Amino acid sequence: MCDYSLTGVQSRPAKVGDALITRNFGTGTRGFCASSDAAVAVCILPGTELAFADTVKCDATGLLPWRDRVINHTTAIFRQVNRQRLAAHHDALEFPDGKVVLLTLLREGQRATVLQLPATPKSPEEAALQRRAAHAG
Repeated sequence: MCDYSLTGVQSRPAKVGDALITRNFGTGTRGFCASSDAAVAVCILPGTELAFADTVKCDATGLLPWRDRVINHTTAIFRQVNRQRLAAHHDALEFPDGKVVLLTLLREGQRATVLQLPATPKSPEEAALQRRAAHAG
């Protein structure tokens, strides 16, 4: 998915093996672009697994706004949060320790690779189950 503030940006769906970079698209949010085309947002489905080239750095928030937050993991699963709120960022990453961080808080210029896309439902029943699971988060 692409966050609500990226709807006016040219986009394409993610593919396994895509080399991505976090980028500020100038729309009020950060997202992923392909390393080969910074103008196109790469939209990711919930459940997609990503591997980062290095530990993940986030913009500082809270008591020490001058220090970046570092997440000591290099893998994450793409999630959507705050779905019940229309004017909120939805794109997030869940790390192995359970920490969930909004994608828009990641520092610009970080590199990641799409490892695996979520399973494609094979029946209408599986599709309904996936939709329910996506809305539960």
